[in-house]
Amino acid sequence: MNKQKKICFAASTGGHYEQLLMLRPLMEKYDSFILTEETLYKTQVKGVRMYCLKQVNRREKSMLPNMLRNAFTSLGIFLKERPDVVICTGVLAMIPMCLLAKLFGKKLIYIESFAKVTSPTETGKLLYRFADQFYVQWPQMKQIYPKAIYLGGIY
Repeated sequence: MNKQKKICFAASTGGHYEQLLMLRPLMEKYDSFILTEETLYKTQVKGVRMYCLKQVNRREKSMLPNMLRNAFTSLGIFLKERPDVVICTGVLAMIPMCLLAKLFGKKLIYIESFAKVTSPTETGKLLYRFADQFYVQWPQMKQIYPKAIYLGGIY
């Protein structure tokens, strides 16, 4: 019997989350859940469980405590859901879930931001070395990420 894969779709709010929603057909095809940041703006995907993390801004003093809190929250979600794959469009708050996937021997797929045409994101630079598949949405980004896969934009 072929076990259906469970997929975690992870993205911060805003444009990263909008890009993630472009993968809705995959969310509907597999046992999926979404991991995003807690904000006033809520977008539910029908039939897909959603978990929220604390927003993280690298320029704020609360960055380290929020990242630590998110790491523990992500661990709890990971142990509850046990995803086989994490698909991430960034950014900072999603790093713990991505690293947990690798720590537990699961697959990590990272999609670099559509907005990044000639320079990398900080999260992309970090997760490039861990990702099983790393996608860029602009051909010139292959100069920055030589092992990346370019298939065009997800829009």
